[in-house]
Amino acid sequence: MRNLALFTLIGLLMFACESDQPSSETPLAVDFLIPKPNTVEIGSGYFALPSEAQISSGELGEDWQSTLQFWADVFSEESKSTWKVGGQDNAAIVVEKSTALSSPEAYFLEINPQQIRIQASEAAGVYYAFQTLRQLIWANEGHIPVVKISDSPRFAYRGMHLDVGRHFFPVDFIKKYIDLLATYKMNRFHWHLTEDQGWRIEIKQYPKLQEIAAYRKETLIGHYNDQPQTYDGQRYGGFYTQEEVKEVVAYAAKQFVTIIPEIELPGHAQAALAAYPELSCTGGPIEAATKWGVFEEVYCPKENTFTFLENVLTEVMALFPSAYVHIGGDECPKTRWEECTECQALMIKEGLEDEHALQSYFIRRIEKFLNANGRQIIGWDEILEGGLAPNATVMSWRGEEGGIAAAKQGHNVIMTPTTYCYFDYYQSQDPGEPLAIGGFLPLEKVYNYEPIPAELSAEEAKYILGAQGNVWTEYLSTPGAVEYMAYPRAIALAEVVWSAKEDRNFKGFTKRLNPHLRHLKAEGVNTANHLLDVEPEIISGDGEGIKVKLSTPLEGSEIRYTLDGKTPDVNSALYQQPVSVEGTLQLNAQAFDQGKASGRPAKIQFQAHLAAGKKISLEHQPHPKYNAGGIGALINGVNGADERYGDAEWLGFSGKDLIANIDLETSQELESISFRFFNGPGQWIYLPQKVEVSTSEDGTTFNLANSQNINTFNEEKVVNVKVPIKSKGRYLKVHVYNLGRIPEGNVGAGNAPWLFVDEMVVK
Repeated sequence: MRNLALFTLIGLLMFACESDQPSSETPLAVDFLIPKPNTVEIGSGYFALPSEAQISSGELGEDWQSTLQFWADVFSEESKSTWKVGGQDNAAIVVEKSTALSSPEAYFLEINPQQIRIQASEAAGVYYAFQTLRQLIWANEGHIPVVKISDSPRFAYRGMHLDVGRHFFPVDFIKKYIDLLATYKMNRFHWHLTEDQGWRIEIKQYPKLQEIAAYRKETLIGHYNDQPQTYDGQRYGGFYTQEEVKEVVAYAAKQFVTIIPEIELPGHAQAALAAYPELSCTGGPIEAATKWGVFEEVYCPKENTFTFLENVLTEVMALFPSAYVHIGGDECPKTRWEECTECQALMIKEGLEDEHALQSYFIRRIEKFLNANGRQIIGWDEILEGGLAPNATVMSWRGEEGGIAAAKQGHNVIMTPTTYCYFDYYQSQDPGEPLAIGGFLPLEKVYNYEPIPAELSAEEAKYILGAQGNVWTEYLSTPGAVEYMAYPRAIALAEVVWSAKEDRNFKGFTKRLNPHLRHLKAEGVNTANHLLDVEPEIISGDGEGIKVKLSTPLEGSEIRYTLDGKTPDVNSALYQQPVSVEGTLQLNAQAFDQGKASGRPAKIQFQAHLAAGKKISLEHQPHPKYNAGGIGALINGVNGADERYGDAEWLGFSGKDLIANIDLETSQELESISFRFFNGPGQWIYLPQKVEVSTSEDGTTFNLANSQNINTFNEEKVVNVKVPIKSKGRYLKVHVYNLGRIPEGNVGAGNAPWLFVDEMVVK
């Protein structure tokens, strides 16, 4: 495999050599490139490469020669023609070193009718110039437009992550994954190699890691929240040999992708402890985890544990030349440490205040060892707890707060918040989407991400190295599933971290993206093309009734709709302005491309009730991460999905009560109010403890109409609660009491639970 995503480039080059010149009626395309370059100066005319092309290398260094040879080999292999490095100044492509370009990844690309010239200060810039050239050739069917491009990345760290611990992927796919990163000018691959469910890298000093830790006896079927949980009964696993790792590292290096290995510690270590239980606090027996979540079995901070980890990391460093080693540091329960006499004695000896400080002690010891060997650590933002290790770089995933705190302390930061960068979240509200962990992260939200928080000063912002997309694989068991979740969201993030902030425009991006997706699909990449999916936006809660806006990510598409439940066709009503909805009905909408239905339709069932479309206000706002439909989603007549809580209808409150005030506009005889609550303990989503409903005629003086306690622990995924009212009033006050704290013995014990609510139906 070599540079998979060449988009049949070479076939187009051969076509260019044999065909007539482009028609004057078909302008040459330049506004097509992804990521968008800094500056583009378009000329007139085109340049066509000869069938036997030469690349002039001059007196360039070995790394430059290697990069040029890489491209010559790729082109020669795919075209079955001859590409050579070492031509003279009259060669088709001339590459020059320029001291005027300060960034090692910057380049200048000039194409005129006679020749292509590339300038860069380092070989990396040359590589990215060729990536841009490739897209120009493809976009113009081999006739390369006359153009001058000056380009350099906004951020130094442009990354994608892949979890191979939950599910294992073969070497060929890892190379394909790297090809795709490089195609869109990403330069870091974060390889998540160890987990509770499997250890994926050969360590010669500890063979049980390959024999035991690399395998689990079975795997959970379906979603973690499905009750009762069931398993497939099939042994599962695998690992990469050290020779395979070396092969992948060398493969990535040729495409200027640095691989950052992750060896999780002190938590997410259950698979390793299954092989070496003496490194735990209990001594075992322990098995590799067979389901997903956070587990209490963690490394015990004793001397034989540190010896083990230092020996493991020594072998890892010999395989990966990266300056960084990721050591995890996230989701480390402290239960075992609290019960461990050795841990408590160590805390007294070292003067550690609590178990969070003990985790900091653990991280600092590992950092000191890696620093002594010329390496730096990256850790998830939990490494801030108990005090940050002196030279650590923080990967901020639980929002941006950890990254902001680290940057203010003068530590380097890589932004990867769940809200924008977790590509295992659903990307479409279509009910036919493949099973995912939850959440909702559409393409537009990824594209609109700004990695530098507004809270940082210009000086503090310098510590933001870049951003990274994460692909966790609890529910992704095949390469195709990974590709579907990663692409095109990874392409959107690639433009976020490369292109200038002021140049980004989502509608323009989708126009450029659409042909990329078609060609990726043709090259065997299982992309998720939602560009022609109808995306409804329901407007409610302002007292002006219910209206529905319809759009698609790809600008200019034709949308037709019906309100009688029928499937729209080319003769159905053409969408031109928000559609008013009254009563109980079904709205169906479909995009059309040249008279043919394209993309996924929207189907929305509305139910009439007294509060639908009325005015609502909340005392506590939902968490921004789970407020896609706005507070009006609570009374817009539409239920959220039964299988997932991440769509626009579910509102999520983290540790807060839902307190809503509803104006029914006139005094009404009220019978009941019904609620739907999502129940997902595996994601810290718990049912409320109580609901209170009060009524009022003036909106000031409220009388309690009814209250109802709720059985918090229920196996149903969506729980319906109906509260009789038997009262009269114009105004309703609804108080839904969050559980407050997750009780001991439950997932997330001690933390603030999430409360998820969708439609409140008033009768």
